[in-house]
Amino acid sequence: MEKSLRSSAVQYGLYIGLILSTFTIVSYAINLELLTKWWLGIILFLIIVIMGIVSTAKAKSLLGGFISFKQAFSAWFITIVVGIGISTAVNILLFNVIDPEAAEMIKQATIEATVSMMENFGTPQEAIDQAIAEIENTNQFAIGNLLQSLAFQFIFYAVIGLIVALVMKKSDPDAA
Repeated sequence: MEKSLRSSAVQYGLYIGLILSTFTIVSYAINLELLTKWWLGIILFLIIVIMGIVSTAKAKSLLGGFISFKQAFSAWFITIVVGIGISTAVNILLFNVIDPEAAEMIKQATIEATVSMMENFGTPQEAIDQAIAEIENTNQFAIGNLLQSLAFQFIFYAVIGLIVALVMKKSDPDAA
């Protein structure tokens, strides 16, 4: 049974990876500024969480309706690691190998969006200038920064996974 749980989780992780990678590639092809939109980030976050929950529910189904906390968390986390790992690999390939100039274009779009947002909130000019300097001095698509982001995402989604596993676990009353 454990093998089918793992393979199911990997399958859902591949779905997440495909969705996130498709989003990145389509945004790259159509309009790079889409990659700076906060609302799309929220949509992708919701897709990741929903797919993780579906993966955990599928694992529970595969185990006859009963799943331990460990099995539920494993199903969640394997799904997340595979999906976000694929997405990060695509970002590394696209923005460091295929078209490094696109990363600079996204940085400029991010600066423009940040300035606009900060001005709308009435932020003092010196704070805006400081934010611009920070963005200019950071390459969010550098391999090290992408891997660091990946690690933080794993931690963030692990916390969510602990909650999902707690909700989804169900002991078999006939066992033990």
